[in-house]
Amino acid sequence: MTFDLPSLLAARSGQGYELTGRYLNPQLPRMLHAIGFDHAYERAEGAYLYDSHGNRYADFLAGFGVFAAGRNHPVIRQALHDVLDAELADWVQFDTPLLPGLLAERLLARAPGMDRVYFCNSGTEAVEAALKFARCATGRQRVLYCDHAFHGLTTGSLSVNGSAEFRKGFNPLLPDACVPLGDLDALERELRRGDVAGLIVEPVQGKGVHLAPPGFLAAAAGLLHARGALLICDEVQSGFGRTGKFFAYQHDDVEPDIITVAKALSGGFVPVGATMARGWIFDKVYSSIDRVLVHDSTFGSGAAAMSAGLATLSVIEEEGLVENAARTGEALRGALQEMADRYELLGEVRGRGLMIGIEFTKPKSLKLRTSWNMLQAARRGLFAQMVVVALFQRHRILTQVSGDFVEIIKLIPPLTIGDTEVKLFGEAFAEIMDDASRGSGLMRDFGRTLVKQAIRS
Repeated sequence: MTFDLPSLLAARSGQGYELTGRYLNPQLPRMLHAIGFDHAYERAEGAYLYDSHGNRYADFLAGFGVFAAGRNHPVIRQALHDVLDAELADWVQFDTPLLPGLLAERLLARAPGMDRVYFCNSGTEAVEAALKFARCATGRQRVLYCDHAFHGLTTGSLSVNGSAEFRKGFNPLLPDACVPLGDLDALERELRRGDVAGLIVEPVQGKGVHLAPPGFLAAAAGLLHARGALLICDEVQSGFGRTGKFFAYQHDDVEPDIITVAKALSGGFVPVGATMARGWIFDKVYSSIDRVLVHDSTFGSGAAAMSAGLATLSVIEEEGLVENAARTGEALRGALQEMADRYELLGEVRGRGLMIGIEFTKPKSLKLRTSWNMLQAARRGLFAQMVVVALFQRHRILTQVSGDFVEIIKLIPPLTIGDTEVKLFGEAFAEIMDDASRGSGLMRDFGRTLVKQAIRS
């Protein structure tokens, strides 16, 4: 008897929501049904998804930033075919395979000041390693983080997560303290206590798309180093060209002590994360032969993951995706910023490259303000959610609200998009803003979606 995956997929097609509700997270299908996102996607290519009816959807979510090179890129697919065909001796554990060294070499070439790499399987694992390395290297316990931060959901990374909704129910966590993004005085006050191992910061925060103020990272590094602490830059979502530079911290004049990456490095196929750091930090952690495995992962440095990473870096470089993200991101932000003068509901457009936040604000006119206040009374963030639903249902564009209880939409499309997708999104967004500015149309459609779900339930 042989395993036949195509036959299995064909036989159980359309059962994903039922199986997820029965055996996995029961709230996920409920949420997707509630907002009308309950579609079954059968294939994907580049910046587009295709459902079981053949409808095409523009993917401005990119798997939370995973698909920087687009979906099912042929170069990355071929690399995975090649590594499987090679029948390598993988995960021997007591060996030093070639592929991890090659990928580390390529990564470090893009991160001056970094000397060594630890490979793992995800962004939260990369952050866990960064926290451990910082504490070991400095001999101190506390790692500071910024408000609105998101660094992962395992216990260590949750300890430096700035969102109360994620932390609730999981205390006690590791020693920590929150400082407002950009507040050097608050950072200095915490450093005076003498127990800070480091500050972890996203140069562009995923939740809300908040940018570190110009000069903040460099000034923070100076304060940290003066007190014997480290600067950790979390580039899990903002790295690999998303902001128009290879790493987002490179918009500032600074070299971190530790960098975490993941998401896009996978090519969208095999999960992989990495923690890069200065050599002396690694020397503190792996200080002797008997500490050779003091921090390790069974599935770290797998051949398929390393091959996907190498192929992804090659695609990013050869196709000029960093430069494309800068150019296309500027065009998209520019188109959206022009709308801010036309629509009183549109407060601010911000971001770098193809990591863009669209924030809505309380309107001035009485008619719109009444509707806005009603939504805010029901639940903060509902207006942004209505726009996300309208983009999806009316225009087949997939986006997300950038966090719970915020009126912000985040755009993180593949770095391969061009003028066609900029025009597509701009026209769709303008149509929805026109509708919202007229009054109740957008709210009416959203209400219908919720009613359908209530009937369905």
